[in-house]
Amino acid sequence: MRVLGINALFHDPSAALVVDGKIVAATEEERFSRRKHGKRPVPFSAWELPEMSARWCLRSAGLTPADLDVVAYSYDPELALPAGQLGLDDPWDQLRQEYARRAPEFLAEALPGLEPAKVRFVAHHVAHAASAGLAAPSGDCAVLVLDGRGECSSQLAGYYTGGELEVLRTQVLPESLGLFYEELTEHLGFLRSSDEFKVMALASYGTPRFTERIRDRVHGTGDGGFRSSGVRWSDFAPRREPGGRYEAVHADLAASAQRCLEETVLETARWLHGRTGASCLALAGGVALNCVANTRLFREGPFDDLWVQPAAGDAGTALGAALHLAAERDAVTPMTTAALGRHWSDEQLRHVLEEAALPYEEPEDIAAAVAEELAQDGIVAWFQGRSEFGPRALGHRSLLAHPGRAENLERLNAVKGREEFRPVAPMVHAERAAELFEGPLPSPYMLFVHDVADAWRERIPAVVHVDGTARIQTVDPVAEPLVARMLSAFERRTGLPVVVNTSLNTAGRPMVDHPREALECFGSAPVDLLALGPFLIRRAKAFT
Repeated sequence: MRVLGINALFHDPSAALVVDGKIVAATEEERFSRRKHGKRPVPFSAWELPEMSARWCLRSAGLTPADLDVVAYSYDPELALPAGQLGLDDPWDQLRQEYARRAPEFLAEALPGLEPAKVRFVAHHVAHAASAGLAAPSGDCAVLVLDGRGECSSQLAGYYTGGELEVLRTQVLPESLGLFYEELTEHLGFLRSSDEFKVMALASYGTPRFTERIRDRVHGTGDGGFRSSGVRWSDFAPRREPGGRYEAVHADLAASAQRCLEETVLETARWLHGRTGASCLALAGGVALNCVANTRLFREGPFDDLWVQPAAGDAGTALGAALHLAAERDAVTPMTTAALGRHWSDEQLRHVLEEAALPYEEPEDIAAAVAEELAQDGIVAWFQGRSEFGPRALGHRSLLAHPGRAENLERLNAVKGREEFRPVAPMVHAERAAELFEGPLPSPYMLFVHDVADAWRERIPAVVHVDGTARIQTVDPVAEPLVARMLSAFERRTGLPVVVNTSLNTAGRPMVDHPREALECFGSAPVDLLALGPFLIRRAKAFT
C-alpha cells in the first residue's frame, strides 16, 4: 500500500511516504520554502499545505498522486470542539477547523490526479503516537505523547501491541505542558512554537527557586493526567522584550519551569508504566524534544528503554499518520535512520560547483581531508547524503569544529548568529561514548543530555555546557560510515574521539537542504571549508 502522510494544520508542515510498510521518504516544507518552521501556527495559515515536500516525496519514489492508495492527514476536525469550550483564547480557531475539513479538496488541487476521497483524517495525537510506537525498534511498547494541542487534548498515553494502539489516557485542554512551555518562551522574549529549546538552554544558567510556587499550578494529578494552566509569569520575572537584556531572574524562572515540566512528565510516565508494565516507552510530541526532561525520565523513570521520535514535533505527524494507515494492511518496518530527505549524486554536485564557477578539489578521501582541516582548527560546513528529518543535524547537514578549543563555542555562535548561552553538541564513535559520557547510550538522534566525564571536560571544553553536560550524537560506523571515518581520522591527528557538530544554518533560517544553499551559507559566514559530497571548497581559494 502506498500512503502519503501530510502535516499542515498548525506548524512545521511536512510530508512522508510509506510504501508497503516501509518508510521511503520524509521531509519538512521549510527545507523547500526556506521559511523557518514552514509557517506560523495561526489560523490564517492553516490552509497552507506542504506541496513541495509532498511532490518531492512522490518523485523520489517514482510515483504520481494518482498512484497513491491513501493520503493520511494528521488532524481530524470531526473530533474538535470550539476553542472557547476548551478554555483556549483563539477567536479565529473556527477558520482553522474549516480549512481542516476542506483539506481533501485543497490536497486534490495541490496534487493533480489525487482523488479527494483518498484523503483520510487521522487524529493528531494518534499520528504522534504512531510516529513513535510504530517506528520504534522495540515492537510492543508503551507510548506517551505530550505537545501543545490536538483536536481537544494535549496528551495521549497508550500501549502498542501487534501494531495496534490502545489509548489509556488523554488530557483535555486547556491543560497542556506544551502550551505551558510556549507561554514561558514568549514571556522570556523568544518566539513561541519555535524557540522553546532556547528556554531549556537558558535554564541551565538559573537556580530553580520558584519551583514550589509554580508546582502549585503545574503538577500531575495521580491518574495519568496533569494541571498546567494559569501560571502568571509576571509574578516571577518581568516580561523580557525580544532582543532585550537577560537578567538572572529570567534564567531562574526558566530553571524552575523546566523542573516542574520534568516532574510532571516523570509522574505521567510512572502512571503509564503502572498500567502497562511495559519495558520500553516511545515518546513523541513537541515536549519530547526537551532532551533534559527525556534524560531525567531515563534516569528516574520506571522504563528500561526509551525511544524518542527524531521528528517528535508536529513534522513527525506526517510520518505517524502514514504509518497508522499503512499498519491497517502492512507490517510496518521500524525507523532506522533520520536521513530521509533529499540527496544529490556526485555528478549533480559537480555541476552545481561548475555553474557557480568556484575552484574545488576532489581529494582521495573526503573524510581524511576534513579531519585535517578540523585538526588545524578550521570550521567545516559538511553536506553529505540525504538530509535529516527533524530539527537535529545528525552528520548530513552540519557545521563541524575542533572540540578542544573552548573559544570554538563562541566562534560557532558568531557564525550562526546565535545567543551566547546556546551550547553546541559533540558527535562521538558509539563504541567510545561510554568512556566520555554518562547517560542513555547509544544516542544517535541527539535527544538526551549526558554528563561529561571529569577526565574529559578540560579536553573537549567546546561541547561542555555550563552544567557539565553535553547533548551527544553517537555514530555507528555501519549506519554512518563516512562520519565514522572522519571521526577516526580526527582522533588519529588529535587524540580526541569527538567533533563539534551543530546544524548547517544561520539564525532564523532552516538547515540548508540544497547544495546551492550550502554555497550561500558558506559564502556568507566565516567558514573555512565546505565539504560538498566528495568535493572540497576552501574559503582561501574561493574568495580571493
